Amino acid sequence: MMNVENNLVAVIMAGGAGSRFWPLSTEEKPKQFLQLFDDRSLLQKSYDRVSGIIPDERILVLTNAVFAHLVREQLPMLPKSNVIGEPERKDTAAAVALGALVSKKLFGNPVMSILTADHLIEPIELFQQTLLSSAKAARDSGALYTFGIKPTYAATAYGYLETGDPTISDDEIEHFRLSSFREKPDAKTAKEYLETGRHLWNSGMFVWTAEAILDELNRNLPGHLGPLRGAVENFGTHEWEASLANGFAQLDRISIDFAIMEKARDVRCVAGTFSWKDVGGWLAMQDFIDRDAEGNYGRGEIHTLDAKGNLVYCEDTTETVALVGVSDIVIVRAGGKTLVAHKDRLEDVKRIVEEMEAKS
Repeated sequence: MMNVENNLVAVIMAGGAGSRFWPLSTEEKPKQFLQLFDDRSLLQKSYDRVSGIIPDERILVLTNAVFAHLVREQLPMLPKSNVIGEPERKDTAAAVALGALVSKKLFGNPVMSILTADHLIEPIELFQQTLLSSAKAARDSGALYTFGIKPTYAATAYGYLETGDPTISDDEIEHFRLSSFREKPDAKTAKEYLETGRHLWNSGMFVWTAEAILDELNRNLPGHLGPLRGAVENFGTHEWEASLANGFAQLDRISIDFAIMEKARDVRCVAGTFSWKDVGGWLAMQDFIDRDAEGNYGRGEIHTLDAKGNLVYCEDTTETVALVGVSDIVIVRAGGKTLVAHKDRLEDVKRIVEEMEAKS
């Protein structure tokens, strides 16, 4: 039987606009391309997590067409054709369907790992061990696998996976049948989820064979496969970009969770015990910025008077920000632009960025 490591493909989804990280993340260079934490961007970190077990020719990056050049600049070791620019944003179901069709065309029926470019995961070795365990199980069972993360607190920023019966335990990596997907909960519900011990954070990472996901797409979202299959027939030719644009124009916008995962016949999950952070917005930076005795997090020259629980991030660390009598505020200075928002309203940063773009 083919070794799963020799039959594994990574599909990194890196097309997000990253608007919740405005103003540091911009329309021209969103967060996955920024060096937020060290000298490696989030995209490069995603590549680093799989490059030790998957060769470059089997790593695909799906991004927005306008960002394809940034991907190639940051990951020059990948074959040029492995960087696929989506002509429109049509959500994750389109990216998954396209990735599956390209993977099948290039590699037969590989095991696909669907990964994102906005996570921080440590240690890499434990992540790789978990990925290989789920890949082997997905190949042997034909099930669709998703990565759950054992919660460490009652988070309200993540969706949850409700686990059912255990299936296997592979070197202490637990596998379960999945009972249901749960939306982001309120604080009371999140606490209940944590107390049951049956709920995992939904990481948005998946593992399956190309044929298994294409079968579920054909059953539940056939309108995606026809246009994209026709486009992929031209993969690698001079007609590729035009045919892909034509295919994407025919697609509805829908996520893979709603389109497939909540309807699929055999969905399982693996419980990841590695450290996982979804770098979804500014509060994620609190783990990487100095904190004072009053709970203020600051990057730059920060001065406070009767100020508590604030977050200040200056792209230029020589900038000075003074806070007087304010609490739970986020202030960001980058590129000559400033964000001021209450911590409870950070989800609305995306909304105001969209409104600004619409007016420009």
